[in-house]
Amino acid sequence: MFKKILVANRGEIAVRVLRACREMGIKSVAVYSEADRESLHVRAADEAVCIGPAPSRESYLNMASVLAAAKITGAEAIHPGYGFLSENEDFAEACAQAGVVFIGPKPDAIRTLGYKSEAKALAKKAHVPIVPGTDGLVRGDVLKEARAIGLPVMIKAAAGGGGKGLRLAKTEDELKTQLLTAQSEAKAAFGDDAVYLERYLGHPRHVEIQIAADGRGNAVAFPERDCTVQRRNQKLIEESPSPALDSKMRREMQEAAVRLARESGYSNVGTVEFLVQDGQFYFIEVNTRLQVEHPVTESVTGLDLVQAQILIASGEKLPFDQARAAEIRAWSMEHRINAEDPEHNFAPCPGKIEALRLPGGPGVRLETHLYAGYTVPSHYDSLLAKLVLFAPTRPEVLARSRRALSEFEIAGIRTTIGFHQKVLAHPDFIGGDFDTHLSEKILETTHDRDAQERHPAAAA
Repeated sequence: MFKKILVANRGEIAVRVLRACREMGIKSVAVYSEADRESLHVRAADEAVCIGPAPSRESYLNMASVLAAAKITGAEAIHPGYGFLSENEDFAEACAQAGVVFIGPKPDAIRTLGYKSEAKALAKKAHVPIVPGTDGLVRGDVLKEARAIGLPVMIKAAAGGGGKGLRLAKTEDELKTQLLTAQSEAKAAFGDDAVYLERYLGHPRHVEIQIAADGRGNAVAFPERDCTVQRRNQKLIEESPSPALDSKMRREMQEAAVRLARESGYSNVGTVEFLVQDGQFYFIEVNTRLQVEHPVTESVTGLDLVQAQILIASGEKLPFDQARAAEIRAWSMEHRINAEDPEHNFAPCPGKIEALRLPGGPGVRLETHLYAGYTVPSHYDSLLAKLVLFAPTRPEVLARSRRALSEFEIAGIRTTIGFHQKVLAHPDFIGGDFDTHLSEKILETTHDRDAQERHPAAAA
């Protein structure tokens, strides 16, 4: 087992990993940028090293600086969290060359599964259903390719995810413009403008399967997470189990995810993402890292995924089998609270936290790095906290969510707390019958109501 681990991340996920290290009796090292000098993860670690200025490319994405911090502190392993270097195969290789264990998949698996077109080909080989689309990257006549699939089509960046390089082309006239936009976004985000096309599914659910494998041939799949409530292709609410799945589809999706893990030689934890529509599920991508929403799976199963990551990376076998991993012991829901203004297209809202009141009580788990007086920097992701609720049934989780959100107060900046309350009040969400357009529907209703309140005569 490792004696010291460096956490190559910031914010709430860095705090989460540091807590796992402390419970396992492992010394920890935090790295931080100059903008994060007062961040909570710096205080939570046994040691802390400044690795550069505020911009990510000069700090958290600077592989040489991160590895130098590991060397000078004697860290034997690096946990990358999510984002930043977590899915960078070059960093995984650099760790190996430096004699430091990368707590994540092998570089080859990151490279193959992280490149979406290759992941689709591998999924097809493993007999995992895929969304109809181009056979590889778009290199020739894009209009011909789109006509063969059938418009509308989704244009997707081959090298990454997170909603970047993702565009919908509804007509042939839109195709060229949206293709150029997607390629430009992909180039800026991933340094690669390669894209491919998929048939557009008009009313899907976004459902994912958490996997874990130990490199010894053992691979398991956990209960699904429903991540359908999104804005701009970014998740807002996740829950498990999904109200859209029955036990048969759950089992089939778990088996498909395990087949893909075995086919790719995967090790450590990861997530296989699917779209579900009209009683069918389709593979879309693999996230070769720990997910933001991993606490949902932990709450449902009672297992610790971060500790499992560390055990696997240290050479131990999976600490649980498929039967244990698949147990559903509760219903859980996660609300991502962001420093954003939903009334202005979820624009980022950094600033100083003037006052803070945190929710608590039975069945409430809060992952955050906030404290009163902390200044949310403008340089990074807008995630402030993950409010995770768990209870025996979905209605109880909904009631607990409403209660906990009503207790959650963040003064000084705009947040998405109010938007989450609107989602919880929407009849489609309460009934469990919704798709990825729910957020748009709620925003349109809100804007129409606000306009009517401001100008009742004109609205009439």
